[in-house]
Amino acid sequence: MSQSAEEIRANIEATRAELGGDVDALADKVTPSKIVGRQTDKVKGAFGSVRDKVMGAADGAGSSLSDAGSSASAGFSGAKAKAEGNPLAIGLIAFGAGLLIASLIPASQREKHLAADVKEQAKPLVDDLSATAKEVGGNLKEPAQQAAAAVKDSAAESVEAVKSEAQSAAGEVKDQAGQARENVAGH
Repeated sequence: MSQSAEEIRANIEATRAELGGDVDALADKVTPSKIVGRQTDKVKGAFGSVRDKVMGAADGAGSSLSDAGSSASAGFSGAKAKAEGNPLAIGLIAFGAGLLIASLIPASQREKHLAADVKEQAKPLVDDLSATAKEVGGNLKEPAQQAAAAVKDSAAESVEAVKSEAQSAAGEVKDQAGQARENVAGH
């Protein structure tokens, strides 16, 4: 089979394009940020489905919890297999599981009471911090204005210095041009 040079070039270009696409796909597949993103999406999907099953079946809580437990177990098993040897992924999975469990458990009356107490005890601290922040802001306002004025004055002085140097340099250039003209006319 004899092929013309044009056909061979076209085949080479097609092969290059195909290999380029393969290399790009491979690079995308092994990039750490892409791997983490895919794993995160899988874990979010698993947790989302578990949460939907648990939250959506208030009347059949027993069966839903059983299904959610098996789904979570399957999700954890798959995630564990893929995250093995990667402590960051395992930590993220554990953190997500903790958040999911915490969001499913309602706050007790004791917790609500303690939260209200802490809020009331923290109110004077928040007020003190707010007053201190306002005072610090007021104290910094004047120095900031002075610094801005100093920068403005410095900039104006710099402009004047550059302007006078430019005029001086222009005068020197004019003088040198006159001398050069006289030298050219004298020869």
